[in-house]
Amino acid sequence: MGTQDTTDEIIDRIYDVAVDPERYEAMLDVWERRLSVLRREAEAGARAHIANDVAIQAHVDRASIFLQRLYETKATTEGFPIDKDVKAAFLVGSGLSIDQANRAAADLLGVRSGDGLNQLTLAPEDVAALRTALRRTIAAEGTESLLLRFVSVASHRPIMFHLARRATAGGPATVLVRTTEVGWPEHLSQTIRDAFTLTRAEVDVVRALAEGSSVREISLSSERSTETIKSHLASILAKTGTRSQAELIRITLGLMDVVGATARAEDSFSGSQHLSPIAPKTMRMPDGRRFDWIEFGCPGGRPCLYLPIDYGLVRWPRAAELAAFRSNLRVITPVRAGYGYSSPQPRTVKNYAEATGADLQRLLDHLGVTRCAILALGADFRFALALAVLAPMRVTGIYGCSAALPVMTAAQYDRMGKWHRFILANARYAPQILPFLVKAGFALARRIGNERFFRSVHADSAADMRTFSVPEVREAILLGSEVCLGATHSAHDAFARECIDSETDWSHLVYGCRVPVRLLQGAEDQQTPAETIRELMTMFPTLDIEILEDAGTLIFFQHWPRILQELEQMLPAKAT
Repeated sequence: MGTQDTTDEIIDRIYDVAVDPERYEAMLDVWERRLSVLRREAEAGARAHIANDVAIQAHVDRASIFLQRLYETKATTEGFPIDKDVKAAFLVGSGLSIDQANRAAADLLGVRSGDGLNQLTLAPEDVAALRTALRRTIAAEGTESLLLRFVSVASHRPIMFHLARRATAGGPATVLVRTTEVGWPEHLSQTIRDAFTLTRAEVDVVRALAEGSSVREISLSSERSTETIKSHLASILAKTGTRSQAELIRITLGLMDVVGATARAEDSFSGSQHLSPIAPKTMRMPDGRRFDWIEFGCPGGRPCLYLPIDYGLVRWPRAAELAAFRSNLRVITPVRAGYGYSSPQPRTVKNYAEATGADLQRLLDHLGVTRCAILALGADFRFALALAVLAPMRVTGIYGCSAALPVMTAAQYDRMGKWHRFILANARYAPQILPFLVKAGFALARRIGNERFFRSVHADSAADMRTFSVPEVREAILLGSEVCLGATHSAHDAFARECIDSETDWSHLVYGCRVPVRLLQGAEDQQTPAETIRELMTMFPTLDIEILEDAGTLIFFQHWPRILQELEQMLPAKAT
């Protein structure tokens, strides 16, 4: 496949994800091919970067407008929309009967859950054509999508049917059928105008096409010539970067689904009988920003600053939190900038890690903590180093768990799990596009739920999957990650900024640290696997590093008794 073909496919996937986040992995696989070339070009000294591809960047900017609508509305149920009064939609199983149908499908198409396709208000030959298309879609490998046009025998109006194949784990595929039997959603016209700078007349043409009208029918209804409508259509295709009416309609149908979606209860974790919610405490930074933190363990105990990785895992398993209390350990957990209700870092910040270190120092000042140990997970290790370099007399030691170290080579990116490689390599080689990719990933997590998303990201680490399956661990992770992605929070912007910062060369923080550092690394860590750790150990000989073969990213949640015992050696002798 040539470079232009790959670019065209990437652009298609960008729009797919903007209107349907569950197609994220399909975009990931396509993008990976191009990104691997960019990594090697950059390592060889070439200046080509995907972020400088004007065509792709323009489409990302437009797709971001669509994706924003997803954040302004609630998600749909897993795999099937419940927008009962907006758009007629139904789910078809392998038996070609209707497994689920929303109320709009019942009202507008005459079908309900359990009906056969012959109940649709379509001509018999159209039902036969739909049945054939459904069979083909179900049988196809990958994520298949088709667009069909029929005429309702009830309303005599054309209807567009969008068929999207949905694979299910351990079971037969199903097909989600969305139709244009829907009122034009509020604000959609303005959204399309904003995204593509269309005129009002051009928006009217898009709407008519999406509702199933042909060019001739639009001409007759608008009392304008066919040539005028064709001229509008040519302009629309050029402005939207689409190559056909079908592609234009597919994007518009997706937008109708996003903009017109109605509210539902979020698929989020709201607590349990074991871990009680902890209300955050709040302070104000000198520039007026809000900064939150939580505490657990022993209130007057020896202080430990806990930096909980970019997933925002601010809670520990219940047994670990009780152990902290019994060990006279005061755990102070920042809800850092852009997470939870904490204000984001100013856009003027040039060095994100150093700015975060300064925030941590101000928190300790506010609490009157003069000396503390730091327990840091994953990429938060560099924030611990930033604080230690800024205030070396304040930090008694740093204990890192599956700590991320500076990545130096393309080979080190190649060893990462595909999700980590996709985000972090783009952070390094395509930072302008990363915010869209992260936001789309967070939208996927909202669509499928935090637990399913977490399992997808860490599926290649058997150790992490075993650890996550422990009920107390699962509870702590799902409850703790609410500050990153929950019913009221989405830290996608802060997450993207942190990732971009993490993929610059921050080795000066390692070399500049003068406090004891102990790292316990998991061989199955998808971001920094064992081979990469062994390479970096030679670069950073002052670090005390041990690799555990049976652990991954969740090494703290798996081995917290040992880690808390070893942390004792770093804690201040008394509360300070």
